[in-house]
Amino acid sequence: MTDRMELTMGNLVKMSEEVRSESGPADTTKSFNEALIAEFRANGGKLSGELARSRFLLLSTKGAKSAKERISPLAYLSIDERLLIIASMGGAPSSPAWYHNLVANPEVTVEIGADTYQARAAVTEGPDRDDLFAKVCAKISTFAEYQSRTTRVIPVVELIRLEA
Repeated sequence: MTDRMELTMGNLVKMSEEVRSESGPADTTKSFNEALIAEFRANGGKLSGELARSRFLLLSTKGAKSAKERISPLAYLSIDERLLIIASMGGAPSSPAWYHNLVANPEVTVEIGADTYQARAAVTEGPDRDDLFAKVCAKISTFAEYQSRTTRVIPVVELIRLEA
């Protein structure tokens, strides 16, 4: 049995490099995500160590092809009272699998801290997307770097909470 991957900035960078490589997400990504999900759920949405100040949520989507539940830990931002996730995949030429899943099946489950709820994912477009992406980049400049690595327009997705 292997030790669980450490949730460090170094391993987060390794994962980012892996997802944008030609082979795409592999063992580093899987191990990092599994460790993050386990710690997130064990500690009411809080992470320890170097990622303690990071803002992560867990997004559960329905697979576009498989219809199986897929859980993705993602960085998020709240801008203009809107909950946003960015489909950057480290600036890879294609969007991440979770993005394709929510486009096909926009009803998702969001876990933030100890709160879990249903939401509708809405891909922002045009000037709204551009304005939000500029605000995202002003807060986290890494996303501007990711955009510079790809010719695709990196999607900005709003997660809109559904009433119970």
